[in-house]
Amino acid sequence: MSLSFDDSIRYCPHCGRSVERRHVAGRLRPHCPTCQVTFFADPKLAVAVLIVQQGKIVLQRRTIEPGLGRWTFPSGFVERGERVEDAALREVREEVGLDVKLTRLLGLYSTPGHPVVLAVYLAEPVGGQLVAGDESDDVGLFSPDEQPELAFDHDEEIIRGWLTQSGQPA
Repeated sequence: MSLSFDDSIRYCPHCGRSVERRHVAGRLRPHCPTCQVTFFADPKLAVAVLIVQQGKIVLQRRTIEPGLGRWTFPSGFVERGERVEDAALREVREEVGLDVKLTRLLGLYSTPGHPVVLAVYLAEPVGGQLVAGDESDDVGLFSPDEQPELAFDHDEEIIRGWLTQSGQPA
């Protein structure tokens, strides 16, 4: 059985005392009565990069869960204190071997009840060589209308968003 964030906080990390549940900012949250600290379940930020090369998009086939064996964009979590744009550049380099120029923020994607917020950038390659990184076993260029099996529900939504924003039929 998986615990929610609110249920997983049982002791205050500051003083070690048991927390209680209090209504704060419109809902029941873990609260330390000794330190008077309320704990909020902040989202986790991830980044993905849609790289366009010769009218096609770069995808990688994942060798890890979630999405094992299916295709997605270079992506990963933003580390605390890291600029989101720097995380995007790092993930592309690590996962598909390319150096890219970020051209614009394509959008933010989130799902109710899911802790991850995904920032998606549009990019163009400026160097490097397209190769599979540690979390994939293949990389490739795919036309927008002929994709392999995609790893995540939002992948198709991201491609449609890109097509719509670039004036192409989605």
